[in-house]
Parts: sequence; C-alpha cells; structure tokens
Amino acid sequence: MTTLAPGQVSQRRPTPPGEMRRIALAGAFGTGIELYDFLIFGLASGLVFPHVFFPQSDPLMGTLQSFMAFGAGFISRPLGGIIFGHFGDRVSRKTMLVITLLATGTCTVAMGLLPTYATVGAWAPVLLVSLRVLQGVFMGGEQSGAFIMVTEHAPAGHKAVLGAAVTAGSPIGSLLGIGAFQVVALATGDAFAQWGWRIPFLASAVLIGIGLWVRIGMSESPEFQKMQAESRTRKVPLAGVFAHALPFLIAGILVNLGFNQFIFIVNSFTTSYAAKTIGFAQSDVLLSGLAGSGGMLIAVFVAGRLADRFGLVRVMSAGALFQVIWAFPYFWLVNTGSVGALYLAVIGGYVGLSFVFGPMAAYYVNLFNPEHRYSGVAFSYNLGAVLGGGLSPSIATALLRHFGDSSGVSVYVAVGGLLTLVGLLITARHVRARERSQLLEAGLRRGAARA
Repeated sequence: MTTLAPGQVSQRRPTPPGEMRRIALAGAFGTGIELYDFLIFGLASGLVFPHVFFPQSDPLMGTLQSFMAFGAGFISRPLGGIIFGHFGDRVSRKTMLVITLLATGTCTVAMGLLPTYATVGAWAPVLLVSLRVLQGVFMGGEQSGAFIMVTEHAPAGHKAVLGAAVTAGSPIGSLLGIGAFQVVALATGDAFAQWGWRIPFLASAVLIGIGLWVRIGMSESPEFQKMQAESRTRKVPLAGVFAHALPFLIAGILVNLGFNQFIFIVNSFTTSYAAKTIGFAQSDVLLSGLAGSGGMLIAVFVAGRLADRFGLVRVMSAGALFQVIWAFPYFWLVNTGSVGALYLAVIGGYVGLSFVFGPMAAYYVNLFNPEHRYSGVAFSYNLGAVLGGGLSPSIATALLRHFGDSSGVSVYVAVGGLLTLVGLLITARHVRARERSQLLEAGLRRGAARA
C-alpha cells in the first residue's frame, strides 16, 4: 500500500455497491467450487478410493494411500501460486481468476471419468494422482487471487466482512459437496462405491459454467489498474516479496498452516475416523459436516464484521486460541460414539475456526504491497495449505496407527493453533498500521467529497 502524505487524497473511484456485490459473489463462487472439488475428493478418499484405486492394501493402509493422493493436490499448490501470482501481478488479476476456475473444474470432471484399478491396474492410481497434482497447480492461484480481487475493491472499514464473502465460499462448497455425496449415496445405494461416486465429480461441469458467467463480468482490480497506469509492475514480483516482506511471508505460511491443519482434520480425516474407527453411520458423519458448514457460513461474516470493528489480529488470535483449547475435547466428543456429541464436536470446530478464516482475506492482503501482493499472498497461503491441510489427514492417520488412539492427533492439532498464533504475533504491528492507514485514507476521501 502506498502511504499518503497528510492532506493528500487518493483519486481512486469507489467501487459502486452493485458492482461490489458482483465481485464478492464471484469470489465466493470461485472459492465454493474450489472447496467443492477438494471436499468431494477428500470424502471419496475416506469412503471410496481405498477400494476403487488402492484395493491391494489393508483397509487402514488403503485409507492412508488415498489421503496421500489427497495431499498431492496440496503439494503442487505453491507452484501454482508462483505461476499465477507472477502473472496476476504483471498481467491481470481478473484473467488469472478466470483461468484457474475453468482449469480446476475441468480436472474434477476428468476425475469422474477415470478407470478404476479393476479395469487398468496400477495406471488407475497414477492417473488419479496426476490429475490431482494438476488440479493443485490451478488451485494455487484461485483463492488467494479472490482474496485480493475482493479486498482491493472493498472500501476501508468493510474489507474484512466483504472479504468474508470469499471465505464463505468454503462452507458453501462444503454444503454442496457433502450434500451431493449424501444425495447420490442415498439414490445409488450399493452402487455408490461402484459408479455413484462419479456423479458429484461430473456435476462440477455445471458449477464451472455458472462461475464463469459471474466472473467474466467483473471489473479489474483498481489497485492493479493504478499500478499499470503508473508503470509500477515488477519483472519478478516474487523476488520483491523475498527482498522486502520475508517476515510477513513466513508469518502468512504459519497462519494458514495451523488453520488448515485442523479444518482438514474436521472435514476429511474425521469422515474416515468416525465411520471406520468409532462406528458412526456414514450418513451421520456427512450430515454433521453439513451442519458444521452451515454454522461456518454464518460465523465467517460475524468474524469479518468483528475484525473490521476490533482489528484483524485480535479476532483471528481468538480463533487460534480456540483451536488450541478445542483440540482434545473435539476427539473426546467424537470418541463417545454419541451422534449428538459428534455434531457438537464438528459444529464447534467449524464455528470456532471461522474466527481465523473469516477475516483471512483482509489479513493476507494487508501483508504485502500491491506490486507483489498476488505473488506474496499466493505463495504464503498455499505453502501453509500444503504443510497444514495437505498433510494433516495423512499425518493424523499415521498418528492414529502409531498410538492406537486419538491423543497424538489432538496434540498435533493444538500445535497447529500455536503456530497460527505465532504468525499473527509476527505481523500484529504491521497489520494494525495498515488498518489505520486505510481508515485515514477513507476519511480524507470522504472529507474531500463533502468539500
């Protein structure tokens, strides 16, 4: 962000409310499709893929291999972040978001057409993992780009709550993904494990069409337009991140690492653990996730509104502390075998983590200057996702196998919450200064308009 001299007023034209709503909707829809795609893969990894693509292993090892395939999509995300961050800082924020949406969904549809192990042998898991890796590359530019597009358009004092529209796409995607799996499982019965699982993957084609219609019509980011007009785009934006914002890059990695670590324990690992280890019915596990996603859909906007009022770091730190505190009660509740306790654990997890996730768009955008913002946000956000979410189901499964109970997983989750807190503390002073600067600029602009 460029600091204004006293009395100087930015000439940026505020985004009209109608256009702002479309941009927020476009961000939510793209993120929703991303989470839909990722979640149905995660659900299939726990429920179907061990039998369809890894049938030669014992049940727990087959689940572990499926979750490793799930994690492969995260491992390639930083590469996508570098690629799309570079061109998002140099060519166009909007164009990168259109490309990532189309390509991500195409990979999902292709997964629904894959042959199984019974048909082509070892080629089946190879093709699955290859598509997953390619999907991760395109996803590397999606959510981080949506963070930037929405918050660069949003007015000061409303950036966190409008940015929450992007994070709200995640529970929307979860609702769609879990709902699709539940409906298809009920409709296809025993055939679900044979061919019914393909339907949610193929249905992504419909979401792509709607998402493209919404996203193509939005305008380019005003910050990017200003950069181009002033010839401030850089040849290698990521180099600027390492040269001028390395502590914030590290902090951004830690914040998303801790959050992703727990959220993917809740929405992916728990699917397999609760059904196969504790003995819950598959429908109860899926419906508890559906209820939790509904709670998160509301809570991210509450958290965003609170962050605009009380500060990003304060609200997000409360969410990180919740993760540390909830790590053990979460599994104590699940381990009771009570359906009511399962719902309490999962809904509590989703809602509590919303206080990290809801304000996240505005937080990440405040870490980096516009010239290298897409590169910085995409790289730090996605590397954190790899180290947290991409590995957490596999690590949790390995910990369960080693210790024989959930205690090791709880410690792992609590450590993740502490890492998020460390990242927030590193950036606290910088983020608060950015928030004050934005409010000052907005006040000067309003004063100039009245004059």
